Amino acid sequence: MSCAVATTCPYCGVGCGVVATVTGERTVQIAGDPTHPANAGRLCSKGTHLGETVGLEGRLLHPMIGDARAGWNEALDLVADRFAAAIAEHGPDSVAFYVSGQILTEDYYVANKLMKGFIGSGNIDTNSRLCMSSAVSAHIRAFGEDVVPACYEDLDQADLIVLVGSNTAWCHPIIWQRIEAARTARGTKLVVIDPRRTETADMADLHLALRPGSDVALFNGLLAGLQARGALDADYMAAHVVVPDGFRAALAADFDTASTAATCDLAASDLEAFYNLVATHPRTVTLFSQGVNQSTQGTDKANAIINVHLATGRIGKPGAAPFSITGQPNAMGGREVGGLASTLAAHMDFAADNVDRVGRFWVAQRMATTAGLKAVDLFKAVGDGRIRAIWIIATNPAVSMPDAGAVRAALAACPFVVVSDVTADTDTGRFAHVRLPALAWGEKDGTVTNSERIISRQRPFFPAPGEARADWRTLADVAARMGHGEAFGWTTPAEVFDEHCRLTAFENHGTRSLNLAPLIGLGEDGYASLEPTRWGQDREFADGRFSTPDGRARMIAVTQAPLAANTMTLNTGRYRDQWHTMSRTGLSPRLSQHRREPLLEIHPDDATRYGLVEGDLATVETAQGKSVFRVAVTDAQRPAEAFVPIHWTDRTGSGGRAGLLPGGAVDPLSGQPGFKLTAMTVSKLATEWRAFLILRGTSTVEPDCVWWATAAVPGGRLVELAGDGDPAVLETLLPHGERMTAVDPARGSLRTAVLVEGRLQGALFVARDGSLPGRDWLIAQLSESVAPVGLLAGRAPGATVDRGAIVCACFDVGARTILTAIAAQSLTTVAEVGAALSAGTNCGSCRPAIARLIAA
Repeated sequence: MSCAVATTCPYCGVGCGVVATVTGERTVQIAGDPTHPANAGRLCSKGTHLGETVGLEGRLLHPMIGDARAGWNEALDLVADRFAAAIAEHGPDSVAFYVSGQILTEDYYVANKLMKGFIGSGNIDTNSRLCMSSAVSAHIRAFGEDVVPACYEDLDQADLIVLVGSNTAWCHPIIWQRIEAARTARGTKLVVIDPRRTETADMADLHLALRPGSDVALFNGLLAGLQARGALDADYMAAHVVVPDGFRAALAADFDTASTAATCDLAASDLEAFYNLVATHPRTVTLFSQGVNQSTQGTDKANAIINVHLATGRIGKPGAAPFSITGQPNAMGGREVGGLASTLAAHMDFAADNVDRVGRFWVAQRMATTAGLKAVDLFKAVGDGRIRAIWIIATNPAVSMPDAGAVRAALAACPFVVVSDVTADTDTGRFAHVRLPALAWGEKDGTVTNSERIISRQRPFFPAPGEARADWRTLADVAARMGHGEAFGWTTPAEVFDEHCRLTAFENHGTRSLNLAPLIGLGEDGYASLEPTRWGQDREFADGRFSTPDGRARMIAVTQAPLAANTMTLNTGRYRDQWHTMSRTGLSPRLSQHRREPLLEIHPDDATRYGLVEGDLATVETAQGKSVFRVAVTDAQRPAEAFVPIHWTDRTGSGGRAGLLPGGAVDPLSGQPGFKLTAMTVSKLATEWRAFLILRGTSTVEPDCVWWATAAVPGGRLVELAGDGDPAVLETLLPHGERMTAVDPARGSLRTAVLVEGRLQGALFVARDGSLPGRDWLIAQLSESVAPVGLLAGRAPGATVDRGAIVCACFDVGARTILTAIAAQSLTTVAEVGAALSAGTNCGSCRPAIARLIAA
């Protein structure tokens, strides 16, 4: 009988504990870990359905050189030889690693040590550069070190929570549950600052739908408003903060409410309400995320937030802190070991004494002495030939990087590309000369650090499939082949972790908060049984001492950058139930139900202006590229602004490629790209017909038509299509079997179903007038042993019940089901809906949507 394994969720930076109980060769039962401090047993929809994502379909299981299977020795020899040759001919800066917040701390540590200590270049960067590096730069400017001075308990103890650029209910649902609990228990007030009226904003006491990019003006204005109300803490600043000369006088002179309101496009009365809330609630936590960081002024925005907390003394105290919440499970671990090109290791920079210290600790053969290229500049260097060999680990930059078309061109031109991944066919992997199979979640063994600095174990519960191997082991083997075997001779991840801990403590005489001395010497048993452990104090800087030479924090004078003239602008972000480029979540039929296609969300005024209606296809074009999306008309968008999701790739659709659209402009300090404010145009895409295809099984198709998008469904896949010409060619996508076909030339419709031994194998529905049946009933037939009458009608004979769009992915509950129950049972609260239908009782991310249905 299988035992339960305590591990950590592989999705966002909340870092939830998971209990995994193996039930078969590749099946597992998932539950939240009630003993883990991050989640106390709760899981979001993505964590709840992890069991649907652990199969081996689509896995890379053997090393590949080109399109040919290779042995590990052959592949590793080739990688080492090509990297060594590039270094010998062009120098150490001619090679690079691009890694990921999805890898473990041990993997990160080995990659960073190899590049910065033995190859001799700073050219290792991470996809975390795209999501939280501006927060890193802001922390270093203000505190002297990249330290998050908060913990989740602060949310429980706050009287006011301010969410800035975060759709927390969707992107960090377990944090959202804590916020909901605090509001119920303490009457905690909630302010949401976001241009979009998201599900999170719907639940706020005050929603400030500010003009995109105007955050610095808003928080400078807040500081001025607090100063006018006598709410600054002069004693705290005098004792613990270096304040720039003239800072307070400038606040009074330059940031009146009227001018701030005009800059931010907000009502002055809403600003005054915001100022009053902050002034009267000393226990304030400000949570900020990608909406702040993903900006060409992201560092200044984060420092503007931190300034408020320093000026009011609301830091290092229960329920009072600025709190950057990370997007990936181990973005923090990467920051700790030096996975960013701009840092060295263990929260040290490239100052000469740090280079010397780390070099002595590593007994390094060739220490890097300067920072490397950050992500955007790194791929530019690949494109112009400065980088001759690149190793990409656990990330998909051909999709996720801004100006992704240029990234693809760079990879196509690069003489040598190595990709380590769990997935056999990715957009990036198609450019690889060598592909190396990596361990996936459930097979990995190591540690991750969450947003509140808690180190947790990821433990394996499945054996390594095929020839997949740990990334740290693969990196160490290449290092040995390059002549550095003695320094990379670990035999277990516990040994790597111990070396990382020792480096954080090495000659650290209280100058850096990151000091893992208590975890040194755990040994194999201690590492195996390691409980979740927070490094540093629960609330950093509680003693008022910061990681600067004089122990005082820095107030940073920041100025609002000029905002672009009125034009249609594009924002990008996440969907509730999907993750990054869907290589994992895209396998789950449950998680695909909430949003099966990439949507362009646009205000009704803009839809009218561009001749668009709900359900149309539209082409979004920017200076970098263009892509096609389905139109969703919503007044949750501000006029002249649009939103698209980041998740779709060439493997999941011909359109919906958000990464093609943003430009390469970055924050000058952090190097983080500005994904949130891209000038765009939009136009209707008219096609002669629309269609959908339902297929049994997990095999994918890439149709040759104007537009398509695919999603996992129970028992198979759904493909939405649109195009011109004769749609009969789509029938070639159907499997072999007994065919039933109906053609209506007058309406331009074609309907075909394929049966094998009475079971539905596939169905194709085409219409020229845009009228197509619902998909859910037909999809359900994939799970039936006998196909019913009515297949070509697309519905069961007689009346059918339409459950509507899925609201609760955890319990598979649709909007119409909820509305029917509300009406029939006179339900008036989210809790009553939960009691009746279970909807909203697990992860809580759908509760704002349920509340909106009740209100309607």
